[in-house]
Amino acid sequence: MQNSNRFLTAFNRIDHTMREIVGAKDFIAFYRLIDQAKKKSPLVRKYEDDLRSYADLRNAIVHNRTSMEFVIAEPHIEVVERIEHIDEVLAKPKLVGQLFRKRVLTFQTNDSLKNTLKAIRRQKYTQFPVYEGRKFRGLVTTVGITNWLATTIASKHLPNDIPTLKDILHHEKNERNYQFISRYMTIYEAEEIFKLGVERGRRFEALLITEHGRPHQKLIGIVTPIDIMKVD
Repeated sequence: MQNSNRFLTAFNRIDHTMREIVGAKDFIAFYRLIDQAKKKSPLVRKYEDDLRSYADLRNAIVHNRTSMEFVIAEPHIEVVERIEHIDEVLAKPKLVGQLFRKRVLTFQTNDSLKNTLKAIRRQKYTQFPVYEGRKFRGLVTTVGITNWLATTIASKHLPNDIPTLKDILHHEKNERNYQFISRYMTIYEAEEIFKLGVERGRRFEALLITEHGRPHQKLIGIVTPIDIMKVD
């Protein structure tokens, strides 16, 4: 198959997918379709510049074709593979429940800091969901532990007892340093949550995955900013 044919096939599938995203029943020009779809899809926003460039290339291919066999604007293979990739991820976006489902190490508020430090050394984790019974109470991080240590040393009064995670939670700079999300959320929506959090001055340390994104449901996975950076 010619590169141009592969390109047009992928382009038409993307057009169809975006029409489904916006619920379009009548014809909408591709450029306007992008404008509408990007309001609903983080993936369209992510690839907006590419899609606009491909719309120009599509027009050049279609309008300058002198015959079925001869195309003036024949795309490079890299362009074809790129648009096919976008077509694939738009049609079947990866879900957080697929990529980040795993057994999550959790703690109780009355657990000692000593146990948490052992987990940090043994498993290299930096975020720890903390519960009181079955009720979620917060996310302890290595930053929160460091803040507690700095405050303790500054006060010149070392505690007689090893602190519990309930004590450490009070030293998290942002006590809402997490957000619960559904396992059906796409990884691109999760990525946007991290980005918007930073832009609004509220950095999320982790996204906690449950069936429908509700705190009382079983924790079935966790996503960190580093995890998202590793996904294409």
